[in-house]
Amino acid sequence: MTTVPPETINNHAAFIWSVADLLRGDYKQSDYGKVILPLTVIRRLDCVLAPTKDKVVVQHKALSGKAQNIDPILEKAAGQQFFNTSKLDLPKLLDDPQHITSNLRKYIAGFSESARDIVEKFEFDVA
Repeated sequence: MTTVPPETINNHAAFIWSVADLLRGDYKQSDYGKVILPLTVIRRLDCVLAPTKDKVVVQHKALSGKAQNIDPILEKAAGQQFFNTSKLDLPKLLDDPQHITSNLRKYIAGFSESARDIVEKFEFDVA
């Protein structure tokens, strides 16, 4: 098991709180956890899947409707036990600010059931 240096943890924590500071005008301080924690998890999932994102989207398009259970194939393509079939990722969501709410919902819906289950545990809904 590898140990994460304390300064790395401190850097990540500082980054998360800097994002929280940006939200200060839009959210009450008591609501930060309702927004910051799920978005942090979503961002982490997004980063983990980034190297294989295109491969998964192509595989999904090619196999959709042709096989009953394509999840194992998509997991293998992703190199993870989860995947996302949406053509969107978090940076692409910023390209269309007028539709960010509906696009974020579509992006989250593109996660495999196991990853989506984690996000849903936060009871996070885009208003």
